[in-house]
Amino acid sequence: MTDSLQTRYQAQLSEKVATLQERLLPFAAPDLEVFESVPEGYRMRAEFRVWHEGDDLFYIMFHPGTREKYRVDTFAPGAPLINQLMPAVLAYIKELPLLRNRLFQVDFLTTTTGEATISLLYHRQLDDEWLGAAEAMRDIFQTYGNIELIGRARKQKLLVNNDRVVESLSIAGRDYRFEQIENSFTQPNAGVNVKMIEWALNCTKESPSDLLELYCGNGNFSLPLAQNFERVLGTEISRTSVRSAQTNIAMNQLENVKVARMSAEEVAAAMAGTLDSKRVEELELADYNFETVLVDPPRAGLDAETLKMVQQYERILYISCNPETLAENLETLHVTHEIQRAALFDQFPFTEHTEAGVYLVRRS
Repeated sequence: MTDSLQTRYQAQLSEKVATLQERLLPFAAPDLEVFESVPEGYRMRAEFRVWHEGDDLFYIMFHPGTREKYRVDTFAPGAPLINQLMPAVLAYIKELPLLRNRLFQVDFLTTTTGEATISLLYHRQLDDEWLGAAEAMRDIFQTYGNIELIGRARKQKLLVNNDRVVESLSIAGRDYRFEQIENSFTQPNAGVNVKMIEWALNCTKESPSDLLELYCGNGNFSLPLAQNFERVLGTEISRTSVRSAQTNIAMNQLENVKVARMSAEEVAAAMAGTLDSKRVEELELADYNFETVLVDPPRAGLDAETLKMVQQYERILYISCNPETLAENLETLHVTHEIQRAALFDQFPFTEHTEAGVYLVRRS
């Protein structure tokens, strides 16, 4: 890494810090705890369009503002394995019409431990001939690590072997394993993700009773935070993520974590006693003693009913991928709770995106 790159990185990070501090100023937030990223080689997943030009074949991306295409031969934000696989994929399929014909996109999902899925997306239906060629490609690509290959077309998904990797992360001195499935949400920056989870662990280290987590995904927070609570109940709307979370609970041999498929709105209704269903009965919510709630919502933030529900808890840990909607939600939450800690997690260096965290405690 050059001094120039590090200087540019610190400059962009300083701008993000100043912007987030200003956004949190109306809520009397304490000084930000800032968690840096490495400035390159941090992204564990990436998507590239494929451009066909005569006999040539190359990746393109689009400028965010103009939408003009530009050629991509290497991808500085991408993890080392992504940059190894990018040219290898094109070089392999370039001379093979079965794999090249009408290919329009390649997606990569990698881990820190040498595993990857490569998804090939087509504007045509795939058949057994394609599968045979893909099987041969997968065998050859095992020289790069544990590599899986997936073919996608309209209403079609073909697996050469499987569609998942297992990420291994050391979090606060303990190793965790997380199944990650192709085309489902995972944290893109593994290094900053570890820092984010460790910050959440530190915030909740003296929290008694049980934890309720909304938008729990594959258990990214649920599993490590289980050590701080009697029990953890995570909820998530995605079937794929719920199945992964349950797999991850078993892989990590945790007995005090449960994940249910419910939306945040359904949880709010269940807590209010206005939703009666078999799924709600099976959760046995009355047996929990929730005093802390963790929310990691999509960019739209929390809806009004969920906001009202989370205000009932003593402690709120809010992880946000959109500081603008975080600030909107804080206008409500700040009435009943005060911010004890605030953090910036630079998941996406050299972009406008900022990940934030606030830890709120009920006003006395």
